[in-house]
Amino acid sequence: MSIWRSVVVAGGIVVAAIGCGGPKEGAGSAADGSAGQELKGAVNVDGSSTVFPISQALAEEFMNVTPGVNVTVAESGTGGGFKKFGRGEIDITGASRPIEPSEDEVCKKNGVEYIELPIAFDGLTVVVNPKNNWADSLTVAELKRIWEPGSKIDNWSQVRAGFPDKPLKLYGPGTDSGTFDYFCEAITGGKGKSRSDYTASEDDNVLVQGVAGDEGALGYFGIAYYEENKDKIRALKIDGGDGPVEPSPETVRSGLYKPLSRPLFLYVNAKSLEKPQVKAFVDFCLDHAEKLVSQVGYVPLPAEAYGAGKKIVAEKRTGSRFMGETAKGLKIEDILAKEK
Repeated sequence: MSIWRSVVVAGGIVVAAIGCGGPKEGAGSAADGSAGQELKGAVNVDGSSTVFPISQALAEEFMNVTPGVNVTVAESGTGGGFKKFGRGEIDITGASRPIEPSEDEVCKKNGVEYIELPIAFDGLTVVVNPKNNWADSLTVAELKRIWEPGSKIDNWSQVRAGFPDKPLKLYGPGTDSGTFDYFCEAITGGKGKSRSDYTASEDDNVLVQGVAGDEGALGYFGIAYYEENKDKIRALKIDGGDGPVEPSPETVRSGLYKPLSRPLFLYVNAKSLEKPQVKAFVDFCLDHAEKLVSQVGYVPLPAEAYGAGKKIVAEKRTGSRFMGETAKGLKIEDILAKEK
């Protein structure tokens, strides 16, 4: 399944208008049959641009079997999504990092209880223009020197001896992005620790186009956007200390691709689960994520993890099991351990 969008720009936020077709053969659903046909209402999803393709694919499939429900999916970034979620404005927010204590406090202040659901794994991908024929990999130390606050590196010749005298133009997510937060945590050493003189956007497609149009470009975003645009950009191998490793579903799943592998989440407003259409959509997400996550280019969790998520939803287990932890180094087995 490709990452497609029919977009409406409203208030600076890109909202996916996902068409409702007839039921697809083999789609399956917690909402299948007459119950699915009778469900009506709306489900509002926002948050991470990294999680957006997953939410979008799930919404499209859900509406194919539940045409009476309108699922809107927006991408205002992980931080932007949590702001809306904490005010009780949306039912679900996608996040490319765990909720932060300050965001949890806003939820508590506004009486928003939530259920935290790991939904997939991502390999944050560092990319260059296809015309770049000199760089095959970068070390974590080199990435740090490029991106750390105050860095004056603006030419490839400053990155490594032997690289050519070519201007280096940087592209990356904005500061409201969980991808930005994670990259800073994993590469430059802490929250918000990044140079600011780069082309920033919360829309990963803007970053793809920037790198694709600039021979000296370097950027980073989630692996699904790389997989979708392999004909326009090229991924670099990353050396986290044990030699260069390329980003792929296999290296992300095995933990070899470090330190840029990370879990992705959905956060569900517990009060919203009282609405039948929201409960049906969340159940559908957990039933079908394993298939659809793969189709949009991310790494699915094992079936048992989604089964554990369904139990958490059924028991209405609220709060975060990941807040306050670094997502750096979290592996799939760590997710399973915390879901018990």
